[in-house]
Amino acid sequence: MEVRTAASPRDVKHYTTDRLREEFLIQDLFQADKINLVYSHIDRIITGAAVPFNEKLVLTAGDELRAEYFLQRRELGIINIGGDGIITIDGRVYEVNARDGMYVGRGAKDISFESKDASCPAKFYMNSAPAHVSYPTVHIKLEGEAEEGVVIVKDENKVELGTLEDSNHRIINKYIVTGQVESCQLAMGLTKLLPGSVWNTMPSHTHDRRMEVYLYFDMDDDSFVMHYMGEPQETRHIIMHNEEAVISPSWSIHSGCGSKAYTFIWGMCGENQDYGDMDTIANKDLR
Repeated sequence: MEVRTAASPRDVKHYTTDRLREEFLIQDLFQADKINLVYSHIDRIITGAAVPFNEKLVLTAGDELRAEYFLQRRELGIINIGGDGIITIDGRVYEVNARDGMYVGRGAKDISFESKDASCPAKFYMNSAPAHVSYPTVHIKLEGEAEEGVVIVKDENKVELGTLEDSNHRIINKYIVTGQVESCQLAMGLTKLLPGSVWNTMPSHTHDRRMEVYLYFDMDDDSFVMHYMGEPQETRHIIMHNEEAVISPSWSIHSGCGSKAYTFIWGMCGENQDYGDMDTIANKDLR
């Protein structure tokens, strides 16, 4: 597990391109038959991925957590961006197919990942935050019928925003949010930009009571996203490619503009779970 320390906005405005990327960009998460994890001191979030190709992969705490098992003091959100897969949690098997999600509550001990078809492996993207209470483990689907242990994303949590004229027409799918899936502090979802749109998270904003991590994907080899970060009057950018993630401190904006449409997963943790708790910055006030 890689460990990243926190960063002050007073220092970040002096960073070079390489230093910005070293501190905030997360690359090479999705590697065959590996679980890769990055632990950030910013709200203690862990960002990771499991790509079971030929092997079943088991999630362990590692030395960094000083825990008996990964979720001894944590909760976990997962979204599968690859082929159909299987997650086994304390002996219970979940078929977590493409675009399905999971919320795994504190106290779950044995967690493993498999792909149904090695020629189209599952790609399990993960965010984990510290937890002080145990909430039920939930399988999350965008469509279908609810049943025991399965939650279907509610219509009110499939939000269409923006316009093609403003280049920001997008669908926000809220997976782990208050009123749908209970969690201690973790919130998570998936936003898909529609063809012809390239801007996300506009108008720009910060949310001082929580941090965020973005994963950009559904991009071809020649595509990129200019991810904008920094204080509203001291903006910086990081050029990002397919299946790369970026850490966004609570003091930083987190907007992006791509060379073409893309999809991204947002994961948040911190003081407040209210999705609308944000401080919007007018476009004319950005620098």
